[in-house]
Amino acid sequence: MRYHFSGIAGAGVNPLARLMRARGHQVQGSDRSFDQGKNRDVADELCALGIEVRPHDGSAVTRDLDRVVFSVAVEDDTPEMRRARELALERVARPALLAEIINGGHPSVAVAGTSGKSTITGMVAWLLRESGLPATVLGGAARVDERGVGCLMAGPDGGPVIAEACESDGTLVGYRPTVGLAHNISRDHAEVEALRTQFGAFAKNCRKLLANAACPEASALARTIGGVTYGIAAGADLPLEVITPGPDRARGALHAGAAGVLSLEVPQPGVHNLENAAAAALVALELGVPAAAIGPALARFPGVARRFQVIGATARGIRVVDDYAHNGEKIRAALTTAQAGADRVIAIFQPHGFGPARFLRAELRALVGRVTRCCSWGRATRTFPAWPGRSSEPSTTELPDTRRAHEESGRLLMPNTLTVEDF
Repeated sequence: MRYHFSGIAGAGVNPLARLMRARGHQVQGSDRSFDQGKNRDVADELCALGIEVRPHDGSAVTRDLDRVVFSVAVEDDTPEMRRARELALERVARPALLAEIINGGHPSVAVAGTSGKSTITGMVAWLLRESGLPATVLGGAARVDERGVGCLMAGPDGGPVIAEACESDGTLVGYRPTVGLAHNISRDHAEVEALRTQFGAFAKNCRKLLANAACPEASALARTIGGVTYGIAAGADLPLEVITPGPDRARGALHAGAAGVLSLEVPQPGVHNLENAAAAALVALELGVPAAAIGPALARFPGVARRFQVIGATARGIRVVDDYAHNGEKIRAALTTAQAGADRVIAIFQPHGFGPARFLRAELRALVGRVTRCCSWGRATRTFPAWPGRSSEPSTTELPDTRRAHEESGRLLMPNTLTVEDF
């Protein structure tokens, strides 16, 4: 088949385009960022794979295409979308193509939850690779040792499929996996009440559900449909013991039923990373990874890009960490982990747009009080008179741009300080 991917630089679309190319299809794509001279490295990597990069002006959408796959971030009135309608081409939203791939896997795993999905998916991909088991894995973030956008392992068509399944666009209901994972259900993109229905439908579509017992919503879901719970909460079917959360590495023990007790150690600190590792270990067991191979492989896991990724350190004990956390639970986990390993924590935060900033405002007000200093920047910061980054909060500073944010954080640095950038 011949595919055109609209928005091919995106973390969700890019791995799908690469997978279709790996499966022998003709693939081309476009992205407005390429037309603006951005993401040149991404375009070059696509071309090296035999994927043709075309202008995002509609000229690439022609009658000889079989399918036009589009990111949900692409507006319906773009030249490409208008042209696809004019030619009556099959238009497939990214989540719909992902559902086809997941539902066609034997077996298949959908990794869901409002936090931890990308890390868990990356860990599963690592465990499969280290064990030599062929499978297709699709996730939203690359490992720190990888190039490219998103996570991709291209396995055989019709073989095992493991994919990150996002709730943000309401499409969880389309996945029918052999094993579903509900790692957590918390306020993200929508209130919990709105997410509950979607996760409930997802759970009913799974032949087997694994759910994090530490999350009340996920645990209740598992009880409703007879799922299996794991984690640090009392009463979990598969308990996780935390030996140490860091500050440099996290260690614990997972009681994995018939597989015995698995010693878990991950180079990424934090209780949340142990929970991620436990979830990944259980998925790996379902896929046939030997229990004895899981602990040693996770101990070598390089980490996922922009998930508490240490991007700089000095002999004076100053560390700079990049973390993409953008909801209350993720920000709380990042700051808790940072505080466990440093006397002072400086946070640099850019709101991810007006809507997310407004949605997070109440939670951020409580969270910024946990750090030594919070520097926030971006247009969304300046929009709200009650924003936590305003000068009325003594521990926060509102700054106009990235350069000033970095200058301000640099001025505040001293030994044993950890800077968390852009959460």
